[in-house]
Amino acid sequence: MKVTVVVPTYDERENLPVLVGLLAGLDVPDLHVLVVDDGSPDGTGELADDLAASGPLPLTVLHRTEKNGLGRAYVAGILKALDDGADVVVQMDADLSHPAGTIPAMLDVLRTTDAAVVIGSRYVPGGSVSAEWKWHRKALSAWANFYVNAILRLRVKDATAGFKAWHATTLRRIDVATVESNGYAFQVEMNHRVVRRGMRIAEVPIRFDERAEGASKMSFAVQVESAVMPWRLLFRRS
Repeated sequence: MKVTVVVPTYDERENLPVLVGLLAGLDVPDLHVLVVDDGSPDGTGELADDLAASGPLPLTVLHRTEKNGLGRAYVAGILKALDDGADVVVQMDADLSHPAGTIPAMLDVLRTTDAAVVIGSRYVPGGSVSAEWKWHRKALSAWANFYVNAILRLRVKDATAGFKAWHATTLRRIDVATVESNGYAFQVEMNHRVVRRGMRIAEVPIRFDERAEGASKMSFAVQVESAVMPWRLLFRRS
């Protein structure tokens, strides 16, 4: 089973080598990494090329010349991973907020259950967020999940999560190439497509840590899209 971890990057030069080292230390056969770099000014793309040439595990770099959002980067990376023969695609941030050590458990759930996708979840029993999170950030995250589930009835505890393991067949069935949203709304639209097709989403607990280095890419435009997208999906369904 070929497992490809898709990692979008923009100015993640300090974090990427650490993440690759953590992934290389996992007991996961045939594990590959696909870095999708959006022309990082700090040289992340060039560093990724070096890791591809002499790093500790198979790594491919997809260089994009336009920085047009997390969702677009994920779609490009997922489509390339599928074209390259991945059986499972893992979405993972480069900022070390997602615990690499949970990947084997996520793959085990995919392998042994009928789950179409497995989410690394902050909000199921055993999950948590960094103690460094301020109260207002915790409140915003909790509200976002309540808001999305109230509108779309996804019945997912962590509907906005970005740490996921997908069967390749699921990604083809939901037609990932036609996903329209960007930013963090991308995560919600992907979940919505799974649920609408009658497939099951599983969740395993993770501790979500604060990013190690660099700055968050969350912008006001991303927040607006995330608020509007559930209504767009609901009215489109109707």
